[in-house]
Formats: sequence, C-alpha cells, structure tokens
Amino acid sequence: MEKRTADLWVTEYQTGNMRLGLRLKEILCNKQTPYQHLLVVDTFEYGKVMLLDGAIQITEKDEFTYHEMMAHVLMCSHPNPQRVLVVGGGDGGTVREVVKHPSLEKVFLVDIDEEVINASRKYFPSVSSELDNEKVEIKPMDAIKFIKKMRDYFDVVIVDSTDPVDFAAGLFKSDFYMDVFNALRDNGMMIAQTESPFAEADIVKGAYDEMSKVFPIVKLCWGAMPTYPTGMWTYTVGSKGPDPSKPLRDVPVETRYYSRSIHEASFVLPRFVRELLSEEEGK
Repeated sequence: MEKRTADLWVTEYQTGNMRLGLRLKEILCNKQTPYQHLLVVDTFEYGKVMLLDGAIQITEKDEFTYHEMMAHVLMCSHPNPQRVLVVGGGDGGTVREVVKHPSLEKVFLVDIDEEVINASRKYFPSVSSELDNEKVEIKPMDAIKFIKKMRDYFDVVIVDSTDPVDFAAGLFKSDFYMDVFNALRDNGMMIAQTESPFAEADIVKGAYDEMSKVFPIVKLCWGAMPTYPTGMWTYTVGSKGPDPSKPLRDVPVETRYYSRSIHEASFVLPRFVRELLSEEEGK
C-alpha cells in the first residue's frame, strides 16, 4: 500500500477576499483565553507562529522587521527616552528591542492577556528573552484603564496592539490618544501599528486622522512585514515636539532590519499613501 502523509495547513483569512496559508509541522498550543483564541503552530516556511483569533501576530522568521520598527523609530528620534510604555506586545518582541537603548530606565509592558505572555515565554524564547530584565515591569491589565491614571510620566508610548476589533478597538480612537498625550512628558512621542494601506486603507486613514486631533505633529512611516496582510505595514507617530523622521542616534547594537537609512526612508511615502492621508504632493 502506498504510504500517505498528512497535509495540514493553518489559514489566516486576512480580508473577506484574501487569505494566507502556511503548511504545518505541528500544533503546539490551541486554547481559548479569557479574551481571545490563542494558537501556536510550527510551520515549514516561517517556523513557530502565534495567532490570536485567527490573525498572525508573530512568526520566528519575520518578527524582527516589525519589532525593530516599532521600537527604534522613536527610541532613536527622541532626545532622551528614559521611561517607555508598551501597550499590548505581550510576546515581548518590542520590549526586547527597547531595552537595547542605554538611556532606558524603565519600560512597562501592559497587555490585557497574560496567556499571550506565558505562551511567548514557552514557545518563543528568542522573542520574550528580555521580559525578566530588571528594567521591565509587566502589568497584565487593560491598557486603557492604566494610561488614564498616568500624567506627564512617559517619554515614549508604543502601541503594539492587535487589529482594532473587540477590546482593542478603543486603542485606535482620539480619546485614547488624548490619554496617551496626557501621559507623555513635554517631548513625548507615541507610535502605533496602523495596518496596511492596501488591505485596510480606512484603518490607516482613520488612525492618522484621530491622532491628528490630538498631537501637533503626526507622521506615518512604513516597512516590510511579510506575513501581515499585503506585506506592506504602516506605523503612525504622534509627537509633542521632536521630528520622528529625523534619527538622532544609531541603535547601540546590531539590528537586522532597522538602520538610520531605513528610518529616514520609511517616512518617504508613496503617492497613493499621501493621497490616502490627503497630504500635499511632495510633503
């Protein structure tokens, strides 16, 4: 008899008309947390992958492109980033990059779902490697409630959230951005992941407009993220003063994606993105 082998795939339905499929080696974790469905699988193409409610959050192969942009754009353009807040980001990748900066005194990681943190510790040790750093304080709670209590405290706030649905929807609204504004010190800056201009143009535009209601300086940058919808990903920055497009220093250790040149180039927007944001040609 001919030997048969299983052909198992995990599929993310990225939009109603687009999906990404990855062939599986093994299912490592499959559970419902109090907040969302958590799935960790090992794949042939991207190594271990974490999905929340069916959406890919990180893969071993490409997570560095996202986490380096989330952390270093602001850590390198702020004059002296000492106190940092990471909203979401329970996998620890953004924290791992933030602690590379010697100016850092304290970073708070606030993620509502402690099960995500635990899963990353178990299955993604290279991503969660700095969660026990003495400069890191982990708070498994609602970030919207946490930030309302803070005033004039943080230099940098990084919103490493899931897609804007369910409990994360409020993280894309001007009310939340105002709370972040109040929690930032005079030269404070925030950055948020804001989806793909191809797959979720309304979210990109909406987040940019909502942040513009609060911050005097708002700029959008972008980078490659292969396993996120379309592979083109945006990050929206709100600043109280410093120009986020102008890096003041290099990352003190070697990075695999981010560099000073990438930083500057990431703020050069294609015409269709400028038109989406209603910005003037050449701005």
